[in-house]
Amino acid sequence: MKKRPHGKIGALILGGAHGGLAITRSLGRHGIPVGYVTDNHLITKFSRYVEFSETWAGPTHADAAETLIEIGRRHDLAGWILLPGGDPEAQLIAHARSQLASFFRITTPDWETARWALDKRQTYERAAALGIAHPPSFYPPNREQVAQLDCRFPLVLKPATRWDNNAFTLAKAWRVDDKSALLFRYDQAVAAGGEGNVLLQELIPGGGAAQFSYAALWDRGQPVASLVARRARQYPIEFGYSSTFVETIENADVEHAAVRFLRSLDYSGLVEIEFKFDSRTQRYNILDVNIRGWTWIALGRRAGVDFPYLLWRCAMGETVTPGKGRPGVAWMHFSRDFVAALQEIWVGRISPADYFGSLRASTEFAAFALDDPLPGIADLPLLASRLATRRLPLLVQALSRRLAWRLKSPLSDSAVRAQSPPTRL
Repeated sequence: MKKRPHGKIGALILGGAHGGLAITRSLGRHGIPVGYVTDNHLITKFSRYVEFSETWAGPTHADAAETLIEIGRRHDLAGWILLPGGDPEAQLIAHARSQLASFFRITTPDWETARWALDKRQTYERAAALGIAHPPSFYPPNREQVAQLDCRFPLVLKPATRWDNNAFTLAKAWRVDDKSALLFRYDQAVAAGGEGNVLLQELIPGGGAAQFSYAALWDRGQPVASLVARRARQYPIEFGYSSTFVETIENADVEHAAVRFLRSLDYSGLVEIEFKFDSRTQRYNILDVNIRGWTWIALGRRAGVDFPYLLWRCAMGETVTPGKGRPGVAWMHFSRDFVAALQEIWVGRISPADYFGSLRASTEFAAFALDDPLPGIADLPLLASRLATRRLPLLVQALSRRLAWRLKSPLSDSAVRAQSPPTRL
């Protein structure tokens, strides 16, 4: 066992790409030791603030909890806080909470609370009971009921939970524009994750500019630090896989809805709740509740509420004065945002002046930091590697399927397009 000199209690971060990197930097800048464990994201390993990193079989492995405790013993991490960077990691901690709490400090809720966030069916059930709007959603148990569904298109197919990593959960959502495309995508979703994990939802019109988030740290049913943000740009621009430019704003409606939801759970821990504004009904619809580090969590530091560090202080029993993030600051994933901005300019949503104007904001970057340069240098090569090893084969396979279906199937154009989703960076 590695013996560690006496000092600050550290944090073991499980997975997460740029969100995991942001948590690492937040804690490392305060002299808090950080370890990183991942099965698929490498960028955080390049940070100067990572004391050690390990690769493991992942949170869905049968012995995942035992593996984490073994890693903890090997690195002398007794009493360290455990922070999930993704939904599968958060779900592992929620289910194995008592076992993991025998060695680590747990900062995420148990399953009785976590289920309202990690399962979208239960998220929307809770929201409905509280009078919080959510998109019309359907949970057909089989293909026959999908075929008989009376609904309004376009629809999106979403995984109700994101416990496993597969084509469906990694994509987060698939858009369909008619019944033929719906049935084709449903078959794909079932093949990836099973019938019981497919949620159908009416697509609320509008791009990233209609999406808002409440991000916060809560302690025993009360907010400690919070901010409201708008997803100004996303990639792809019509149906975002990820945010590329996020800015803090003031929005009392979003804040009030999120506070109602969290108070009903007597919530403690980090949280980000996503909403989308429906211009037809003039209401903010809850979409997702994330109880782990989110991609743009570093924005809090720029806004004056450094969420990971404040969480560490709460876990250490320190008193933290409640506060709110200031509006008018931004977070950017530059490489993706540049592509998104070019597309927005091409379709006439923004002008070049709008884009360059956004660059003048006080901005936190997803990968680049003067005090921690290696992740920023590694970001593009890692992106290229992902495209070459994961995305390019999928694109070739999709194009081959598209040609085959064109030759032998009378599917609608939208169904054929459904077989070739845009490559996600």
